[in-house]
Amino acid sequence: MLAAGSSSRMGKSKQLIDIQGETLLKKSIGIALQSKGLNVIVVLGANEAEHRSEIENLPVSIVSNSQWSNGMGSSVKAGLAYLLSQSPIPDAVIIMVCDQPLLTSAHVNNMIDKYYSSGKPIIASSYSNSLGVPALFDQSMFEQLSHLEGAQGAKKIIQMHLDVTDAIDFPAGSIDLDTPEDVKRFNRN
Repeated sequence: MLAAGSSSRMGKSKQLIDIQGETLLKKSIGIALQSKGLNVIVVLGANEAEHRSEIENLPVSIVSNSQWSNGMGSSVKAGLAYLLSQSPIPDAVIIMVCDQPLLTSAHVNNMIDKYYSSGKPIIASSYSNSLGVPALFDQSMFEQLSHLEGAQGAKKIIQMHLDVTDAIDFPAGSIDLDTPEDVKRFNRN
């Protein structure tokens, strides 16, 4: 779970925005915890102390990304470095962000099921005529993920490997909360 950004377009921490009685960060973590995934790792950066206090009682591993201002690639690398320091190394990793309020554990489970049934090393979410996160990456992709730089996120690896990527429809993935207007629009619906 990537949650290290400063939410500059929001003007305040989007991770702590209340969505249906729960912070966006807690809601997203809850989805991950309710899925078939075995371990949840949360990468924090900007506003780390506030975010950490929000989730410290949850059964997750928290990784601090001191390089968060370098962009999403640094958070992917920080989370992956932690993952690779654990034993055993998992077969795959799902990269999620915490600003997709309509994500469900069922979608995450569908990705996991598709991974095992398709044999493809990348399972991406399909929305807005594009492929993106959440996305599952087989262990064979870990090295490439570890070389992401700056603002590059998982989408770059997906685009490089479309021939070995399978997709699961997630139309609601296009709804993310980046600005106060996004939140107002979401809360009206």
